[in-house]
Amino acid sequence: MEPVTRVAGRAVPLDRSDVDTDQIIPARWMKRVERTGYAAGLFEKWRRDPAFVLNDPAYRGATILVSGPNFGCGSSREHAPWALRDHGFRAIIAPSFADIFRGNLPNSGLVPVRAAPAVVAALLAAVTADPATEIVVDVTGRTVRCDGVCDAPFELDASAHHRLVHGLDEIDLTLARDEAVTTYERTRPPWMPTGRPGI
Repeated sequence: MEPVTRVAGRAVPLDRSDVDTDQIIPARWMKRVERTGYAAGLFEKWRRDPAFVLNDPAYRGATILVSGPNFGCGSSREHAPWALRDHGFRAIIAPSFADIFRGNLPNSGLVPVRAAPAVVAALLAAVTADPATEIVVDVTGRTVRCDGVCDAPFELDASAHHRLVHGLDEIDLTLARDEAVTTYERTRPPWMPTGRPGI
């Protein structure tokens, strides 16, 4: 995974609360096991409406999604972050996220930007009024900036921050402790199961 220290770009305003994972990527897409190829399924049902914001050419190429509270609620599926990333998003800004979904975003290299409701409302208004509005998410400093709109802190837990700025996923974190795992496995009684053949 590549390190993510900063995300800058235009944003899509999705002014909806309680956007659940089935709306992000319908269950029928979960038959796939690859991490790519989900962009066509992103908000599939909503995109049937020609007036849906992702169908507006003015927002094509946006790298940030700004949404309402409780984003990513519903069932836990890693396919939802995969679909968002596959579409081109690199950061999601919302007043709150469902806990499991918030934890899944950094595993896909996406930044969960939990900002104050007033900040999110101001960003939604700005990008709705002008699709060319640029937002900068400083992951290292945990701030979100938009000229004339905000320069505000956002919440990002220490683990997610560490993984994003160093480009680490859960497997990378485990492999970093390979020596300790190997040592532990060698000291286990022989009657206990081992994690690796021959240890």
